[in-house]
Amino acid sequence: MRAKQPARHEVTTPSTAAGARGDIDRVPGMFETATKSLVCGTMAAVLAAAIPARPAEARARLSAQSKISVAGLPIGRGDLMADLSSGRYIAVGVGRAAGFLRVLVGGEGTVTASGAIRNGQLAASNFSAVLNADDERSTVTMSLDNGNVKDLTAESSAPVEDRVPLTDAHRHGVIDPVSAMLVPGALVPATCHRTLPIFDGRRRYDLKLSFKRMDRVKADDGYRGPVLVCAAELRAIAGHRADSTLVKYLSGSLELWLAPIDASGVLGPYRLSVDNLVGNLVIEAVRYQPVAEAPGPLRLP
Repeated sequence: MRAKQPARHEVTTPSTAAGARGDIDRVPGMFETATKSLVCGTMAAVLAAAIPARPAEARARLSAQSKISVAGLPIGRGDLMADLSSGRYIAVGVGRAAGFLRVLVGGEGTVTASGAIRNGQLAASNFSAVLNADDERSTVTMSLDNGNVKDLTAESSAPVEDRVPLTDAHRHGVIDPVSAMLVPGALVPATCHRTLPIFDGRRRYDLKLSFKRMDRVKADDGYRGPVLVCAAELRAIAGHRADSTLVKYLSGSLELWLAPIDASGVLGPYRLSVDNLVGNLVIEAVRYQPVAEAPGPLRLP
């Protein structure tokens, strides 16, 4: 761990730094990366998958665009592209938030995650995030191996603030927030029963899912059909501020709606909602197009 300049704080964590504690800088709240994983990716989006055997040149893709609203008022949007080819995956998302949500999760950002598909699971290998607010720019670059953080660089233009300490143990047995939103399985209740151990490079938190109901959706563009609705509970573990407004906001009732990505055996995020007295947050796809196609460059709409 090292600080380069007084005006810019950096945390670099190689896998050999046993017992290192995250001297985490102020960045947009933990939900920012998760939110952008969902709406753009990617993230969020920026997002574990089972891929049936298929010819090496075949691939499944998702092109999605989501709107963000609070109390029914539109305050942001996001785009997500996910590509699941033979034995590999990549997801890229961009998003922008304004108004009330900008106070909670910052302004705009880009998230990317990639890795291998092994034994019906996503084995994340790389994650990056670039997030910009009015008074701050922050970046995260992280590599993983078998669920363990191998290398981590986190930078922020904001000063360091008191946070719940991160330890080396918090960097083991984790998945990045974009990969976490790609869920393996079919549209059946059992798919919801899991806890996602998420680490976004600065914060460690669990997202516990449980089955709530089945529903049907009709995107303005693309998918029409059944979705799996999971109740979600977010538990902050480390790297966050104990008095965080965002953590308190997320104490409300959460739902994550999952829809198929072609015949890949992967479910993607269609809708996220947070019921809260301050104002209900809804992130919902207006375009959700899962397609199977030949190889080609991955581009955001």
